[in-house]
Amino acid sequence: MLRDLGAGARALLYTVLGILALALLTALGIYAFGTVQNETADYRGRRDVREKTVANADFRIGTYEQFFDLCQSTQAAEAAIKNALQELDTTNPSDDRKAQLQQVITAQRNTRADSITTYNSKASQNHREAFLDADLPYRLDVNAKETQCAA
Repeated sequence: MLRDLGAGARALLYTVLGILALALLTALGIYAFGTVQNETADYRGRRDVREKTVANADFRIGTYEQFFDLCQSTQAAEAAIKNALQELDTTNPSDDRKAQLQQVITAQRNTRADSITTYNSKASQNHREAFLDADLPYRLDVNAKETQCAA
C-alpha cells in the first residue's frame, strides 16, 4: 500500500505520523509531570506549614503571647462584670445608671464568651497547641465563675 504512494505522499504521511507521535509523547510527559507534582504536594504543604509555624520564631512567640492575652482578656471581662454587679448591689443607682450597668454586664459577658471561645479554638489547633504555656489551662470553662490563667 505504501509502495503505491508517491515519494511526496509518503513524506507527508511520515511527517503527520511523526507529529502525532510527538504530540502523544508530550501529552504523556505532561500527565507524568502532573502526577509527580501531586504526589509531592502533600510533602511540600507540610514543610511550608512547619516553616511558617514551628520554625518561625515570630509565630512561636506571638502564639505564646496570644494565649496569655486571651486568658487575661477573659479575666478582665470577669472583673468588669463583678464591678458592675457590685455597683448595682451596693449603691442605689438611678434607673439610667442601672440600664448602663446592665449594658456593661451584657457586653462584658459577650466579650468573655468570645475570648473563651477563641482561646479554646486556638488551643485545639495542632500547629498552636505546642505553644500553650504549661501554666495556662488547656481549655477555659465558660461556666466557671472565675478564670485562672496560671496554675
